[in-house]
Amino acid sequence: MQRTTRRAAILATSTALALTLAACSSAEGDGDAAGEEKGAITIGVHSGWEEGIAASHLWKYILEEEGYTVELETADAGVVFTGLAQGDYDVNFDTWLPATHESYLEKYGEDLEDLGVWHEDAPLTIAVNEDAPIDTLAELAENADAFGNRIVGIESGAGLTKITQESVIPTYGLEDMEYLISSTPAMLAELEAATEAGENIAVTLWRPHWAYDAYPIKDLQDPEGALGEPDAIHTYAHAGFSEEFPEVAEWIGNFSMDADTLSELENLMFNEMGGEDNDGAVEQWVADNPDFVAGITG
Repeated sequence: MQRTTRRAAILATSTALALTLAACSSAEGDGDAAGEEKGAITIGVHSGWEEGIAASHLWKYILEEEGYTVELETADAGVVFTGLAQGDYDVNFDTWLPATHESYLEKYGEDLEDLGVWHEDAPLTIAVNEDAPIDTLAELAENADAFGNRIVGIESGAGLTKITQESVIPTYGLEDMEYLISSTPAMLAELEAATEAGENIAVTLWRPHWAYDAYPIKDLQDPEGALGEPDAIHTYAHAGFSEEFPEVAEWIGNFSMDADTLSELENLMFNEMGGEDNDGAVEQWVADNPDFVAGITG
């Protein structure tokens, strides 16, 4: 696997630090290496995917409490998987399989390591306002005018975008509708504006997501199964991560969140606190759920 200059620099710095601490410890005659950091871990975070943002900030808290130095870097999914495969990023908590991120695993799978599933039921959806005049994707084409003749999407590199383009649109004859590829924040802004104004809107979305609690929306039924079966959310790392960080890999293997638990964290982070202090939201949530972290690292 290709190792980057950045990772080499980190390892070199860590080695130098370890040697310095060892020398100081020997000189002082006390072999205690207390205070030595356990290592630096970079988490790649998919831009706009709130469940991954929530999980990543939670793990930043967990790992820092255990003595690791943690950096979060946010990018489009394609950039994250490329960086993960090259060793620029160590771990990603938002890999949806078998469908959403399948193409990235096909491309980079030999350079990646699956650390386990932490959420079992994660369907992709096309959502509309709750009082929309249709209930299924099969009705959308003939009612396109009611939705401004468009579907509002998210980032171009998202697996949901690819599946919508290659499966949903041709399956349901939606080629004449504008498929607006934008960003997750832009899509959510349009969703909020439309629902507040009492207007119809169709957006690409997924569960779990805090938007289902924040806005009056519903999923369109998918009778042809164009969106596929629900995915599971995995944690992926660069190849060799479990050898480099065996303790962390074991903890990640213990990690799971059901829909209610994840929604509770997301609602606090993005609804109540507006996404303005994600680390603070995690600290508050952990204080209210002390047994959750203990169940992972204990």
